[in-house]
Amino acid sequence: MKKSLLVLLLLMSMILTACGGGESDKAGNAGESTIDRVKKAGKLVVGTATGYAPFEMVNLKEEFVGYDIDTAKAIGKALDVKVEFKEYSFDGLIAALQVGEIDMIVSGMTITGPRALSVSFPNPYYQTKQVMLLPDTDKTTKSWKELDQKGKKIATIIGTTGQIFAKANFKNAEFKDYREMPAAALAMLSGQLDAVIYDESSVRIWQKQNGKSHILDENISAENLGIAVAHNDLVTVQWLNSFLYSYLGGPQELASRSYWFESDDWYGDINTKVEAE
Repeated sequence: MKKSLLVLLLLMSMILTACGGGESDKAGNAGESTIDRVKKAGKLVVGTATGYAPFEMVNLKEEFVGYDIDTAKAIGKALDVKVEFKEYSFDGLIAALQVGEIDMIVSGMTITGPRALSVSFPNPYYQTKQVMLLPDTDKTTKSWKELDQKGKKIATIIGTTGQIFAKANFKNAEFKDYREMPAAALAMLSGQLDAVIYDESSVRIWQKQNGKSHILDENISAENLGIAVAHNDLVTVQWLNSFLYSYLGGPQELASRSYWFESDDWYGDINTKVEAE
């Protein structure tokens, strides 16, 4: 009887050990960092939402180009892996990251508290601000608050912090949401809208290329842009912080910044086709 009981206990111990080992293996795989997984795969998949000059655009050769694209390629080079870009609407990027379709988001994403509940951000890589674009036919508006009245129509871009700001602060104006800023700006010039709220860098480039508009001399909000990775992936966050410390202000990043933000040499190479919304 004692011998049978001993054999039974040994068998149960072996079964429990095997089960425990299996769960440990699964936990280890689930806890693998993005950096480790990317190195093993030899490929970094980056989510982007084009149409945000000069950060991410498509050129006439149907290639992804821009400051963010250069940054993502530099990350791939540092990891010694290939870089693949996948395009989404801006408001679909976080969902794509959460289900594992992409490894990270490098797409001019502002670091916010609500977003940080769904994804993790390393230190910011660029500082910008939201501004309001007005048609030149409006020669009287001095503050965004003056447009918060019935009959006024304000355009925002879906999923952006400009949209969040507008819906939190405008109580009387009517909103129209667009997926891309150029379509909203053209609608404004045609008289369908009174103003567009969007990122300063992109707005200034569009205004310089198209004219007939001006930027309100009043900043709406100051923002930090960050690279988004899986929530609580601290290994990848630490790796990116180390990368950004070396990359930002270095020769490669300064050349990219100068070309995309200070030069207009690339204007003629960009696909500027705008679809009506």
